[in-house]
Amino acid sequence: MSWSSHGTGRFRPEELGSLGERCVLEDGVLVFNPATVHLGDDVYVGHRTMLKGDTRAELRVGHGAWIGQSCFMQSAGGIDIGARAGVGPGVMILTSTHAETRPPAPVVDAPLEFGTVELGPGCDIGVGAILLPGCRVGAGAQIGAGAVVTGDVPDGTVAAGVPARVVRRRGER
Repeated sequence: MSWSSHGTGRFRPEELGSLGERCVLEDGVLVFNPATVHLGDDVYVGHRTMLKGDTRAELRVGHGAWIGQSCFMQSAGGIDIGARAGVGPGVMILTSTHAETRPPAPVVDAPLEFGTVELGPGCDIGVGAILLPGCRVGAGAQIGAGAVVTGDVPDGTVAAGVPARVVRRRGER
């Protein structure tokens, strides 16, 4: 197998699929396949974040969303971030994985499986959390720092841990 470069990730704002008004893209933001990346109005993207757009699906960020520094978003399966959602620094969102195969086949040769990641409006993803293919974080839900989200997190709940589990509803102690 021969490998090829995905390029540098450097882009011009006009290359994005859509760019809302008053967006802030900090220094060091990289965007791959920018035509598949769509940012609503008033979106903030922090320093050194990497948006890996992909020709197989789109990365959509709703108005007023905040994405912290050093995040990694890989959108081969699609990413939909709702309005006013917050994504903490160092968060990773992955939308594809290799299918499991029997040894001695190399994992890297296995076919890819895709799953869209959806973040509901007003949710918050804690620092360093990892969201895996096909997960859904509901509206107003909160994900704890370092959590690994593998499935659905209902609206208005707090989830934490590895793997992430709902620990309570927001506002309850």
